Amino acid sequence: MTRDESIVELAAWLATAPGRYLLAWEQDRLDDALADAFGFHAVQLGLPELEGLRANRMPHRWVASDSLHPFEGLPTVLPTTHDGVTTPGGAQRVDLHCEFDALPFPNASIDLVVLPHALELARDPHLTLREVERVLVPEGRVVIVGFNPASLWGLRQRAGRLRRGLGFARGTSLFLPRAGDLIGYWRLRDWLRLLGFEVEVGRFGCWRPPIASEVWLERWRWLDRVGEHWWPVLGAVYFVVAVKRVRGMRLVGMARSDRRKAATAPAAVARRDAPPVHAAAAERRREQEPA
Repeated sequence: MTRDESIVELAAWLATAPGRYLLAWEQDRLDDALADAFGFHAVQLGLPELEGLRANRMPHRWVASDSLHPFEGLPTVLPTTHDGVTTPGGAQRVDLHCEFDALPFPNASIDLVVLPHALELARDPHLTLREVERVLVPEGRVVIVGFNPASLWGLRQRAGRLRRGLGFARGTSLFLPRAGDLIGYWRLRDWLRLLGFEVEVGRFGCWRPPIASEVWLERWRWLDRVGEHWWPVLGAVYFVVAVKRVRGMRLVGMARSDRRKAATAPAAVARRDAPPVHAAAAERRREQEPA
């Protein structure tokens, strides 16, 4: 399966009942986390169905995609309300087409990067993270959203792949899109630490069972309240906010370019108890004469 086909499949899955439920939770978390993220430049890599930067107030915001025609002939994502927050339907406008492991931005030029399920579809997720670290300014933030393999959704996905690999139940469809490998939460934290990031926020969500029916998903709505308190790490999706730290750098106010004053030559100071110049010279000559 090509990457374009994987993106199309994910976009189609997001139009289903569990997909809309997932989008609503992610939209809620992004709105809360990015409302107070300050800076000048922000970019969202992938998943234009999710308006990750809509609550952010940076003056320059872009949505990037690594596919030219990923959404032709797809069903429309209907608006969904979750905890009082409404997720708009459809996909937002894409401003930039580029490869996520070769971003067209200079070093240390972006204040915020949002990666909604972009690492799962990337050709090389670790290289994509390195590229994000390159373009981020010191103290810049990266927000990552991904499926949690240690959840009921992840277990059902692995079970379906195992059955297909063994040749059983070939007609059985997978619950999640087939594309990419699910990246574990702790594995992702290790990658971020190796690249110099410090995890600021780590949360899990979507504890309802992997059911395709919207009616049954609503019946299991109470699991979202219970799961957050009793088994938080078993949520179907994780939400991570990390800050880029640079050793030896301390940003305090605005940088100044004050010129250093030229060092003045030392001034000679006469001492009252010093011997006359001619007397000191005569004394040195007597010491140099042979006995």
